[in-house]
Parts: sequence; C-alpha cells; structure tokens
Amino acid sequence: MSDDKNSTDAGTAPDATPSVEPSPKSDRRPIWSDDGDAPFEDGPRGEPIPKAARVKDEPEPRSAASETVEVVKTVVFALLIAFVLRVLLFQPFTIPSASMEPNLYEGDYIVVSKWSYGYSKYSSGLPINLPLGEGRVLGRDPNRGDIVVFKLPRDNKTDYIKRVIGLPGDTVQMIANQLYINGQPVQDAEVRSTQVVDAFGPRGATISRETLPNGKTFTTQDFGPGGDLDDTPVYTVPEGHYFMMGDNRDNSIDSRVERSAGVGLVPAENLVGKAQIIMFSWQPGASLFNPVSWFTKVRPSRFFRILE
Repeated sequence: MSDDKNSTDAGTAPDATPSVEPSPKSDRRPIWSDDGDAPFEDGPRGEPIPKAARVKDEPEPRSAASETVEVVKTVVFALLIAFVLRVLLFQPFTIPSASMEPNLYEGDYIVVSKWSYGYSKYSSGLPINLPLGEGRVLGRDPNRGDIVVFKLPRDNKTDYIKRVIGLPGDTVQMIANQLYINGQPVQDAEVRSTQVVDAFGPRGATISRETLPNGKTFTTQDFGPGGDLDDTPVYTVPEGHYFMMGDNRDNSIDSRVERSAGVGLVPAENLVGKAQIIMFSWQPGASLFNPVSWFTKVRPSRFFRILE
C-alpha cells in the first residue's frame, strides 16, 4: 500500500508554474506641469475629478470702496497725462481780439506747440512759473514770420499772440504805412478791399500779402495811411529779444508801443510756443451756457486750418 500511496502522490504533484497575483492599483498620479494642464484634481473624498467637470470659483464682488479707489486712480492718471501734454507738448488758446485779423479771428480756438522754442519758467501755462531759472531749456530760435504766443513783458503773466517781425540785431521801422526791416521796405501787394465792422463801426480795409526777407508770406489787414502806428522811430532789436507785430496793423498793440503801455521788445524767455492750427471757431457771442449758440455762432469753414 505504501507503493500505491507513493504512486498516487507522484501523479498528483502540483503544477510547477507559480501563480501570478494581480498587483494592487498604483496610487501614484502622473506628474503634470504647474500650468494648470492636469486633467483631474482631487474631489472631497480623494477621488479624481475630470478637468472638464471642475467648477471655477466665482470672483468676489468688488466693494464700493474698491470701486471708488479705481475711479480715483483713473481720474488721477488722466489728469497727470493732461498735465504732461499741457506743460510739454500742446496748449490750447482762445483768440480774444481782432489784432491778428485776417488770419486769426476773435473766437478762434487754436493749439500751440510748446516744444517749438524749448521751455522757460514762463512757458508752462500754469499759474506758477517752472523753476528753470533764466533763459530757456532746449531753446530754439523762432523764425521770422512765426505766429507766437508769449507772456506780456510788463507783467510776465498775460498771454499775447503776435507775429515775429524782427530778430535779434534787426532794425524795424514803419514809414508812411510801409514796414521796413534793416532799412529795406518789405514787399507787399494788395489782394482785395473789404469792409470791416468793429468798435468804430463799418470801415473800409485793405487786405495785402506781405513777403518778409526770409520769403515767409502772409496776409495783413490795414485801414489805410494816417494811423497812429503808421510812422514810428527806428527800433533796434537787442540780443535775446524779438519784435512782434499784429497782422491787423491799425488795430494791434504790439512792439511798436513801448512796454509800459503796450508790448515793447519781447525777451526770448517769455515765448510760450508756436501757434500751429485753428481747431475750432465760434463767432463772438457764443456761450458754453447757451447750447443754441453752439450751432448758430459756429464757423465750420475755419475748423482745422493750418496757420501760415
């Protein structure tokens, strides 16, 4: 019997191939970048949630205080930009009188370039002067014939606008209603006759085209000989000064009138900038508080006119 038992045991020997147990599922997650491109994230119990099923957190509503701060910041930045533009680049002016007719009319709204002649303590356009000392920073000389805004020399505050006629070293004189520069008559040619209504009533006037020694041409307006400023002494323009005249020759207080009562010779540091363009224009009588006048007094033909 022992033989049979041994035989049976040998015939029923187990298979020599070892069984393979299934390995437990790995808990390791793929490594993803920090750029938010993982396809899942852990849920409340640690189970993965597909990226497409995620619910984004709603942003918290802004408080009234934070909204106010944002508005204040926007206003401050806008004012800062306007300040820089006004001080360094452009400044608007409204023409208050007829002294520059027929090129500038009362009610014209013009833009002046501040960089044309550099900067001085008077050129900021602010109620206070810039701390730049005497003279000009990045200064450049105006050309004969430029239309210039400057501070009136007798108070260094009032803005005036005239045309540069005499440069440093020039002599300027009016003889019998004729302009002379350095002893030579300035060429002018009558363009047309016109009728002008001003404080003295309707008057006949002559529109002429004047040509300065550097070739600059522009139109002037004159009421004929016999005016108070049609005959003057000889003015010699010193270094660092300019001789200014209005284009409306018989209706302009300019360098032909001494400083105490008029303009006199204008120091270079008083220059504010060069008049470049007429942006808009309204006839006298237009008012910001009368919307009807915005349309009845407007001069659209003068909009965006480049100044000569």
